[in-house]
Amino acid sequence: MALSASAGRGSRADKVRRIFERFDVNGDGGLDRDEMAALVVAVNPRVKFSEDQISAILDEVFRTYAEFILPGGRGLSLPGLLRTYDDGAGDVDRDFLALSLPAVDSAASSPEIAPRDAAAASPPPAGGAAASSLLDDHAKPLGGATAAPSSSSRAAPAAPAWAASPNHGISFDSSWSLLDDLEILVKRLRSKQQRKGSIDGSVSGGAGNGTFDSFSEAGWSRDISGAADSSSNAVPWDETSRDYLTFVKELAVLRTRADAARTREEAFDNHMVIGRALAEHRLFRDALASFRRACELQPTDVRSHFRAGNCLYALGRHAEAKEEYLLALEAAEAGGSQSADILPQIHVNLGIAMEAEGMVLGACEHYREAAILSPSHARALKLLGSALFGVGEYRAAEKALEEAIFLKPDYADAHCDLGSALHAVGDDERAVQEFQKAIDLKPGHVDALYNLGGLNMDAGRYVRAAEMYTRVLSIRPNHWRAQLNKAVALLGQGESEEAKKALKEAFKMTQRVEVYDAISHLKTLQKKKPKPSKGKDDQGEQAYVVVEASKFKRVGKKTTLRQDLANALDIRAFERMTKLGRCDVELLRKEMNETDVPVSYSGTGIPEKSIRKAALEVILCRLLSFLKPDTFQGAIKAINERILSVLDAPGSGRVDLGMFFAIIAPICSGPVDRRKRVVFDALLWRPASEGSNGQIRRSDALTYIKLLRAVYIPTHGVK
Repeated sequence: MALSASAGRGSRADKVRRIFERFDVNGDGGLDRDEMAALVVAVNPRVKFSEDQISAILDEVFRTYAEFILPGGRGLSLPGLLRTYDDGAGDVDRDFLALSLPAVDSAASSPEIAPRDAAAASPPPAGGAAASSLLDDHAKPLGGATAAPSSSSRAAPAAPAWAASPNHGISFDSSWSLLDDLEILVKRLRSKQQRKGSIDGSVSGGAGNGTFDSFSEAGWSRDISGAADSSSNAVPWDETSRDYLTFVKELAVLRTRADAARTREEAFDNHMVIGRALAEHRLFRDALASFRRACELQPTDVRSHFRAGNCLYALGRHAEAKEEYLLALEAAEAGGSQSADILPQIHVNLGIAMEAEGMVLGACEHYREAAILSPSHARALKLLGSALFGVGEYRAAEKALEEAIFLKPDYADAHCDLGSALHAVGDDERAVQEFQKAIDLKPGHVDALYNLGGLNMDAGRYVRAAEMYTRVLSIRPNHWRAQLNKAVALLGQGESEEAKKALKEAFKMTQRVEVYDAISHLKTLQKKKPKPSKGKDDQGEQAYVVVEASKFKRVGKKTTLRQDLANALDIRAFERMTKLGRCDVELLRKEMNETDVPVSYSGTGIPEKSIRKAALEVILCRLLSFLKPDTFQGAIKAINERILSVLDAPGSGRVDLGMFFAIIAPICSGPVDRRKRVVFDALLWRPASEGSNGQIRRSDALTYIKLLRAVYIPTHGVK
């Protein structure tokens, strides 16, 4: 049965009135300092307060609620006490239980509830232990903290779900006390900021949906995508307000209480509880400080490093998040079976952090490892498929995404990415079906709508493509790529004026020079559009320019063949895509001198200095350190599709590092002679050429030439 708002308010106000009457001993309609002190002590039966602490608490209450203080020293009025509860200074139900007051007659206090409904109205949840306090937490001492036999022995009525988990919940009574007081602080901060308009009501939900509680839900709340609206990650709290600064001071007192625990294990549990509660409320910066302190107390505990990584990622500090996940991974692997449940999730989150840095090949390895450790982990398979698609391995991506959908048929993001993979391999009919499934499952799926628009435009269905981009813009008006592609689709329909308007809108959104150039080019085309000549026949003969034959250069021994020109332009485009033209060739020599690569043997028994693709990606990250993560990811995709696919033809996941350096050296920056020398040194650096008195073996030279042609002139293949 749903109670009306007025009924709920009436019951709450009645409980506050009963509490007020209980301590208004002199009946003057106010709670003076002695009466308020008695109330504070009574609702916190487990805490022993000193006189100074009680005095500090009362000073804070009387200062904060000065407008409700009655004249003549009568103290805090009943509306004032009700306001303290509304501001989150205490929990009415728990204080009411702690005082053992008779149950409130819901039917009498709430005339809107019919007699038959009054019996159905559920009483306040019963629970053990200490009620929340009305006090300011900086004055509350630690109290006698003892280890609880089980977290379930003290389940607070308003505690988050993770707190009662038998495996990862709260282990000490002192942690429960800290959690109670922290929830009061957060509730008070939220109430004050909402009243001032600093935040909206959506903050009350915080991250309580388990976004970062990866024990209960395998995976993050949503996939990390470059197309995702970054505003969804915005911190919902006003961290510049005076209320927040006060909250931080009060939080520091809670941390001091946590450090005063009797044992390191108890202090660790205290800080972990504070951190997890703060993360639930999206106070990631403050949560990080608690998890860092927990890491100091127990450096080898996987949980503190894992959750610190989650906070760092939420704050956009991806490199630091990756380092924390690596520490968590090291601790989990050393912990054996005790950390088996969290190990797959560490790999998943580590992969996500690496993707944010552009390290997609490394992310693939961690997603793959997570899928091996937990074969039913649909999200790990989906992320693996998405990452494989990002490096151009479309068939492998298709297989991983199909497995994810098999495990979770209603996985809209997996259907969307599978559609992209199918479109990349030319299976447009199935791709359309997958995009449509994603849209059916999630009508506002922006990526599915956008990708379906791209597929239709590639197929020449411009009207349908424009419709898809219009739907994207209706959901996300600032999606400048959709606006730009809509302009192209309109241009394909012959709607030049509408296309020009769409281009101008795209330029307003992004101010990118490419969009401005497209607008200028469109204007130029319209100016040069030839007018039909009068007196021509029905075939619509157009004007044309006559060029003298003598101005053309005839083909001879000194002219370049058409195919060779095409190859040269293709190599130049690849150089620009990979940005290797901005990489000094001497950096390759430095890597060869400083990188210690163990010798391994291929299937043919030939010794090689081979490394995994993920390790090669780290080297490329150093060589191309000037690139942003998204640009670096594009470079890795081009290198993987064109070079690594040739060097790793068997699909072992390893490449010959010396041969790789020799292949990229010709398109790096530097004088021609120096680039040639680096090619020679790279081939000589390979184990097969060691002991050859500074000469490259003929077989190695021939292999290099064949691979060079296969990479830069794909039509030749490896012959």
